[in-house]
Amino acid sequence: MSDVHQAGRRERKKAATRALIVEAAHELFLERGFDAVSVREIADKADVSPTTVFAHFPQKEALAFGDEDERHEQLVAAIRDRSPGTSISAALKAHYLAEIAGFGSGPQSQMLALMEQTPALVEYAERMWFRHEDALIAAITADFGLTEPSDEIRFYVRFALQIQLNATRDADPESTIDAGFRLLDEGWSHYQDEATT
Repeated sequence: MSDVHQAGRRERKKAATRALIVEAAHELFLERGFDAVSVREIADKADVSPTTVFAHFPQKEALAFGDEDERHEQLVAAIRDRSPGTSISAALKAHYLAEIAGFGSGPQSQMLALMEQTPALVEYAERMWFRHEDALIAAITADFGLTEPSDEIRFYVRFALQIQLNATRDADPESTIDAGFRLLDEGWSHYQDEATT
């Protein structure tokens, strides 16, 4: 068996174990609440050891966000793979709205409701969301053909990520996203001019 084939097999096995752990965790969290479930119970349900759980997930909160690597790639791809003529803000707006729409249905909506009832998950989700910052900065820097990011790019990314957090908590996420990117793209002085006329 070739090294490449063995490596591929190991990765598939690892991904399958990870998926099994996430599925077990989500079932237990939705059934009994996040705080009432132990890592040992999750391990037992997934038929693995607690050590295996922690090998895949550094802390219990991470089990509620098993799709984080996929979300990270999709966020970066929204900028990297956007259509010619589409601005970075327009690409991020479309991505945010699609993601929020996905939260509103099926198992994701149940996990979102659980998260909103669990302060530890809210805090973890916010910290985790800002882990995308460096990758987005790098993607925009490359898009502009720069070797180093400017202060403007750094500020833009930090504020753009904050828009998504605010929108997920809002009754009208589309309005929040529109307002946030309008402020980023047009600036505060434009808003002040409109407010005083």
